[in-house]
Amino acid sequence: MKWGTKYGPEYVNRLYDMVRRHLSGDFHFVCLTDDARGIRAEVQCHPIPDININLAPGEPDRAWKKLTTFEADLYGLRGTALFLDLDVVIVGSLDDFFTQPGQFLIIKDYPRFWRANGRRIVGNSSVYRFELGAHADVLAHFRAHSREMREKYRNEQEFLSHFLNAQGKLSYWPAAWCPSFKYHCIPAWPGNFWKEPLPPRDARIVIFHGECNPPDALAGRSNRRFRHIEPALWVARAWGN
Repeated sequence: MKWGTKYGPEYVNRLYDMVRRHLSGDFHFVCLTDDARGIRAEVQCHPIPDININLAPGEPDRAWKKLTTFEADLYGLRGTALFLDLDVVIVGSLDDFFTQPGQFLIIKDYPRFWRANGRRIVGNSSVYRFELGAHADVLAHFRAHSREMREKYRNEQEFLSHFLNAQGKLSYWPAAWCPSFKYHCIPAWPGNFWKEPLPPRDARIVIFHGECNPPDALAGRSNRRFRHIEPALWVARAWGN
């Protein structure tokens, strides 16, 4: 899913290339977007469905857009869908993401100890798998109770996790598959001043969240004043550069 100007078409094209190299067999690669210019021909592009909620003036809908993947009929698409954020970096096989048991699978969100205990079931929606059309009640409930849900939950992944957990449908990927670049790749101080940040051995998809994105990691840039990182040169290799 791509909207706005933060991520250009090169992110979609790189992601397709990484999936093609790490997933066996045939697949359809779909991008929901407000601008398909520059996206490679192998990618099937569709407009992002309207979330259909009444927003206050100036209130952004970006925190909820992913819920539109749960449309009862999403452009006639059928089958098992693996959602991937544009800024992930794939470093291992994706085959097991399609065979892992579970109705709905998502990353177990990384520890944030300042949050209330009741929030710790939240998934990180950088990578999730579901059957297309199987969870239309997620979107229908949100649309019917959007104001209440937006007041109760910070974003789509928090709402989604609690809704499906209450139905007994929420499962998590094995923890080793989707490590956080921030938490699991950067060496502990003071090694971060001379050691390259590297993905853990069993990593499949490295997740970038917070202040450091893949181009920052590749260049050794950190937006945190006291968090030095060396260039993560493996990002270029994973991109095929």
